[in-house]
This record gives sequence, C-alpha cells and structure tokens, in this order.
Amino acid sequence: MTQGRPMRADARRNYERLLKVAAEAFAEHGEKASLDDIAKRAGVGSGTLYRHFPTRQALLEAAYVDRVEEFARRADEIAKELPPGEALVVWLNELCVGTIQVRGLKALLGSAVTDGSNAVITACGTHMKGAVERLVVAAQKEGTLRQDIEPIEVLRLAHGVVTASELANGQGKAISRYLSLLLEGLQPGSGN
Repeated sequence: MTQGRPMRADARRNYERLLKVAAEAFAEHGEKASLDDIAKRAGVGSGTLYRHFPTRQALLEAAYVDRVEEFARRADEIAKELPPGEALVVWLNELCVGTIQVRGLKALLGSAVTDGSNAVITACGTHMKGAVERLVVAAQKEGTLRQDIEPIEVLRLAHGVVTASELANGQGKAISRYLSLLLEGLQPGSGN
C-alpha cells in the first residue's frame, strides 16, 4: 500500500476486498495460494494486486497482521495471569495450535525467525519477536528457563514443533507432547 497520501475510495475497496479474498485463499490453500486467482476472485487485475502488495510476503503479512498482533497481546495477557515459566508454555501452545489452524501463518512465523542478510523485517516479525522476548526474559529471571536461550531460538523451535506436528498427523494433536519434550530441554540444568 502506498504511504503518504490517502487512497481513493475505489482503491480502498479493492485493497479491502483483496485482503478478505487473500485470507480466504490462504485458509483454503496455504501460503502457496495462487495470487492470480486471488486477484480474479477479488474482481481486480493482477496489476492492482501487485500495486497494493508487491510480494506474496507483503500480502500474507497484511492478511494476517491482526492475528499476529493478537498473539502478541495474548502473550502479555497470559504473562499477567500466570508465573513466567507457565506463561511461556501456555503462549507457545497457543501459538503452535494457531499456526496449524491458520494456514499460511506458518510461513509468516518462518520468515520472522529466519536469520541472515536476506531476512525481511516485517511488522509481524517485530510483534512476534517482542512477545517471545518478554516471556523468555521473565522466565529466565524466574529461573525456569536456561540463561543461554535466546528468544529467537524459542520461536524457531516453536516453528519446528509445528512442522513436526504436521508431519505426525497434520492436525496438531502432537503439539502438547512435542512442546513438553522441547521445554524440558530448555530448563536450567538440562545441558548446554
């Protein structure tokens, strides 16, 4: 979306229709949903789609930014209700379940935890990294999480738990077991 000047009413309608259709398409087909099909279903040309969303990543992020912001808010809500170590576990479980339930979200989580010069800093990545950092630091201060664990590592491991659960049964039924196994390894005294 072009920054600086407000969109015309028709451009705003196209933008909103594209987001709605994109969210539906990603829910049906995952992050690999056809962008041309999304434009067609929204009743616009491909050029209009690319004018608003120059990349698949930009469209994914725009379609799911509200969900990602909600995950970040949930981290803070849970942290107010539970001790830090428990809060981290509950939030990771919600994140992993939500990532499986909302097809396409896994791709956003994956891009948020990518390391290297080609990594794209996105609003979604910023929200997720901030949420996990707050939870990890609190759990480390509490003494329920190893001091050598980096917040980004926890997000990467959560991405791995989602992938492992998809491989196991595709439904996310193994998430609790895999998180339990993972978190045991993150506790103090479990190794370096």
